[in-house]
Amino acid sequence: MALNLNKNLKLYYSIKEVAEMFGLNESTLRYWETEFPYLKPKTSGPAKIRQYQEKDIEQIRLIHNLVKVRGFKLAAAKKIINSNRDGADKRAEVLTRLLGVRDELQALKKQMDFLQ
Repeated sequence: MALNLNKNLKLYYSIKEVAEMFGLNESTLRYWETEFPYLKPKTSGPAKIRQYQEKDIEQIRLIHNLVKVRGFKLAAAKKIINSNRDGADKRAEVLTRLLGVRDELQALKKQMDFLQ
């Protein structure tokens, strides 16, 4: 069995880390938790500190794609997710991959420009 170097070893993320991943405010994440019932991070301790797992981050990625990237209102995003969950997930995944490819191409262009 080969060692998977791409696997993320971190199990839990703080609300601050997740907010930074998506360029959001922590209050936006808290609000989305009230609007989208399936977005429920684990809470621990008497202070109810949120601990986001990969599955929570995938939910946030989907909501972020619909609301912030594509410009849907929260009600429309809820409707899309509830009516066509798989399609919305796949579109978010494709967008994430395309953005990654774009970033790689921009980095390559910078290298090429530097060499000339």
